[in-house]
Amino acid sequence: MRYEELTIEGRNAVLEAFRSGKTIDKLFVQDGCKDGPVQTIVREARKTDAIINFVPRERLYQMSETGKHQGVIAYAAAYEYAEVEDILKAAEEKGEPPFIFLLDGIEDPHNLGAIIRTANLAGAHGVIIPKHRAAGLTATVAKTSAGALNYTPVAKVTNLAQTIEDLKKRGLWFVCADMGGEVMYRLNLKGPIGLVIGNEGNGVGKLIREKCDMIASIPMKGDIDSLNASVAAGVLAYEIVRQRLS
Repeated sequence: MRYEELTIEGRNAVLEAFRSGKTIDKLFVQDGCKDGPVQTIVREARKTDAIINFVPRERLYQMSETGKHQGVIAYAAAYEYAEVEDILKAAEEKGEPPFIFLLDGIEDPHNLGAIIRTANLAGAHGVIIPKHRAAGLTATVAKTSAGALNYTPVAKVTNLAQTIEDLKKRGLWFVCADMGGEVMYRLNLKGPIGLVIGNEGNGVGKLIREKCDMIASIPMKGDIDSLNASVAAGVLAYEIVRQRLS
């Protein structure tokens, strides 16, 4: 089981993490802070194996991802990465053909969080992300996913192209979003499917695009040339949902 470190910031969030039994590796507390809530957090931390560090306020601002640390930052063992097998099993348990999001180099944690949220609401069984040149499951991702990270398994793989090949052998079809493709409404997106969403700037890489069975374009009427990656994921995901419902 692989974990990525999660940064928890703010008094309520950190206290809740300790009280819920989450494994906290390190706690950083503003040196000299005597506020009641902060002292309560330190007391809770002393009941655990957490390493407590008292640091200057400037250090907390350097460490903070949100800028709203309120004098405390904790590093916890974050969300457990699933295996691809767990995602397929989730589909099997629901008696549904697999529906998986594959993200080719999504680097913005807000986009990743929003896509995980969409995947959850669209009924996808999981999300697959690459190990390299992509955002991992950080505090920002967790926050932007609005809780979806607790329910939607995310697997991290070394080689996305190889994973697609392996999943094809398991009966999945793959569709990627690309401007040069067939209008999505004309494609048959039913059955076991992998939805591939590309990097915010460059889209889906050439190698991954060649592995896809279908290339879908989203009709656009405006004056700019592309949608944000998480919005594109939502639009395509819901066309898949529509076809599944019909």
